Amino acid sequence: MTALPQAEISWFSALCDDDYQFLGVEDASLKASWPHCRDIAQTADKNGFDNILLPSGYKLGMDSIAFAGAMAPLLEQMRLLVAVRCGEMWVPQLARQLATLDHLLNGRLTINIISSDLPGQTLDGGPRYQRTRETMQALRQLLNGEAVHMDGEFIQLDLEPPRMGTVSGKSPPFYFGGLSPPACDVAAAEADVFLMWPDTMDKVKAVLDDMKARAKGYNRSLKYGYRAHVIVRETEAQARDAADLLISRLDDKIGEDIRNRSLDSASVGVRRQAEMRETANASGHGDYVEDNLWTGVGRARSGCGAAIVGDPDQVLAKLNAYRELGIESFILSGYPHRDECDLFAKYVLPNIQHGPLTFDTSEG
Repeated sequence: MTALPQAEISWFSALCDDDYQFLGVEDASLKASWPHCRDIAQTADKNGFDNILLPSGYKLGMDSIAFAGAMAPLLEQMRLLVAVRCGEMWVPQLARQLATLDHLLNGRLTINIISSDLPGQTLDGGPRYQRTRETMQALRQLLNGEAVHMDGEFIQLDLEPPRMGTVSGKSPPFYFGGLSPPACDVAAAEADVFLMWPDTMDKVKAVLDDMKARAKGYNRSLKYGYRAHVIVRETEAQARDAADLLISRLDDKIGEDIRNRSLDSASVGVRRQAEMRETANASGHGDYVEDNLWTGVGRARSGCGAAIVGDPDQVLAKLNAYRELGIESFILSGYPHRDECDLFAKYVLPNIQHGPLTFDTSEG
């Protein structure tokens, strides 16, 4: 059997009020706050994770860039994957902020590009993804230390780069996800890592095959990432019991309200997570849409709506099955985030050859 390539294993810090002991039951101690989210990130760093996603939202929680600046001097080795929403900030200022962050992190910054509606503004998918494409192009050029000459629909710039560049002199990698045709096309042309939410193995393979063909059309190749929750315990029965306990106090109306809070709650990717949950329920297997993939967490989440559930060997086997399809990066989380971080680090992380993603800097 051919050895699998090294994988990047990342965790998640709940900046957007997404942490629970019991899903949908608010707990003041788990609300997004500097002490709580800092502790999650420091736990992941101590446990040897390669990266951590700092999500971005408007209605809920903390600002990802401000939080990253505060976290940078507190970390020993871990990268930060900082989410930024296209259009929220003028691109030249965003480039300066991100370059400064990269220096605070000694070159360990990675960037999650988000294409969603802005607070108080709604755009159709076509224009919204055009804004995203222009933002990614201009931001990469500035972070590469290049001048920008753009006369776009959303960005008009004739500008030299700022003196403050990144540590490497090159743009940090862009992580980007989305399942609509415009999103996939932008990812193929502009992203470095295409991110997926959980799905069945056949759907994951189909998406990867499609994205590889799209990227080839731009003479590019991408790396592929998978964002999922995880529940790992010593036995499968204990893991399933933990999943059941997590949703044992969930009120369906509260779950619906939580799902509708996000600015991207009507996206193609979000709809697919709901479809997967409906398929699982119709199959007679409870919330399990396939072996060890549990959709119950999606009852109170608009985005990533499934968890890998099982004993250490089962969770490792599931991750390796995705790796065999071509997934090289995992962004994982669990409830409560700090506790599940410790459990995954104890039971699974030592058995995966992992490290930060590396990139061919000769590609755009």
